[in-house]
Amino acid sequence: MDIRKPVSVTLMAFACLLSIARAQDSFPSRRITIIVPLTPATTVDILARLYADKLSQLLGQQIVVINKPGAGGVIGAEAVASATADGYTLLFGNSGHSILRYLNKNLAFDPIGDFAGVSMIGVAPAVVVVPPSLGVSNLREFVDLAKAKPGSLNYGSAGIGTSTHLAGAYFASQTKTDLIHVPYTVSSNIISDMLSGSIQASFDPLAFVLPHLQNGGLRALAVAADEPITDPVGIPTAVSQGIDYRYATWYGILAPKKTPKPVLKVLSDAIAKASKDPSLQDKVRAQGINQQVLGLEAFDSYINNDVTRLAPLIDGIADKR
Repeated sequence: MDIRKPVSVTLMAFACLLSIARAQDSFPSRRITIIVPLTPATTVDILARLYADKLSQLLGQQIVVINKPGAGGVIGAEAVASATADGYTLLFGNSGHSILRYLNKNLAFDPIGDFAGVSMIGVAPAVVVVPPSLGVSNLREFVDLAKAKPGSLNYGSAGIGTSTHLAGAYFASQTKTDLIHVPYTVSSNIISDMLSGSIQASFDPLAFVLPHLQNGGLRALAVAADEPITDPVGIPTAVSQGIDYRYATWYGILAPKKTPKPVLKVLSDAIAKASKDPSLQDKVRAQGINQQVLGLEAFDSYINNDVTRLAPLIDGIADKR
């Protein structure tokens, strides 16, 4: 009887386990790159840089943030999907990432199947924002104006299929209004075009528009949450104005699917620890994010449930392409 084959298999299995253990023990041993699939100064970009600073301290390695915007998040996501699955290239994404495959039929990657959730860090309810020149002072007046002039009000987003696009499309669906979507490749242009009156609305996380709300350049009509915003500005809920509109964007870090589980755990544990830092919590809160940390499989489940909930809306967007 030849016992060499089972011994060889046993040795190979042992070597594999030893390799995984070493990966966990030595990770990270060099610089980590976090890819942001949107332009600088967006909420995703701001959060990525906040976490990069704190995680660099905790993990003892440099963490750099690189912006790779374009195609509604496809370019940045593809860069991570095609990277070596070793934990050294990560994606800081949001809700728009999980629906990319529904809006782009010829993707070279699967936004869900080719990624593993490392950790969700929180959610941000959408804020309905308009320029004062539009002449509406509350959400009901905005809805009435949109119904009186169907197809004449434009809203801007960071691109087709992004979370800000979904937020606006969901608002139009809930209010049965005909709003025209205007996708942007440079997110900061949304602000300048609202200020000039070229577009009439946006549905953004608070941080993106906060300075312009504080100086009166833009006006917040409602927040799509169960509780109003009271600080640093006051914004009533849509529900309190008789509009059934609740929508929040998730934010989190993902890795290539085949990244070793021990490496994912090192990263997830570090993010959980970073999220408990009072200084970081204050900065995250200042971005209009409600902290909600979910690690590994729990984050994957959240993403799958979110896609299921938005499926009818996603299909509608895809059909119009």
